Amino acid sequence: MTERALDHVGIAVHSLDEALPTFESITGGKGYGRERVDAQGVEVVFVGEGAGRLELLAPTRDDSAVAKFLARRGPGMHHLCYRVPDIRAELARCAQAGMQLIDKEPRTGAAGHQVAFIHPKSTGGVLTELVEGH
Repeated sequence: MTERALDHVGIAVHSLDEALPTFESITGGKGYGRERVDAQGVEVVFVGEGAGRLELLAPTRDDSAVAKFLARRGPGMHHLCYRVPDIRAELARCAQAGMQLIDKEPRTGAAGHQVAFIHPKSTGGVLTELVEGH
């Protein structure tokens, strides 16, 4: 099995405008790629580069997964994301290994990338995102 590279760490926040200056200060990077992902009910912005980059996620509607996360847990780490070369093959491998998939098929995420999520029940309580290599 090939090692998967960490693509980013997702951080749930109430407001990108309020959180972004803090994370820019921490990382020394500037926010980029800000966009709404209406299908997921979030607005996102990335901060930093490489495996240490962050994706800040703020809900755009009350019924989104991020809004529900914030209501239960408050702001903080939402997910880890790993880059994979073939997301469909990786989903099949994870299902074969007995992991509970939130997405049995990839969906479109930030920057138009194909993404899918593995349920935290299968990963020691950590929501895990897969993103097809870019």
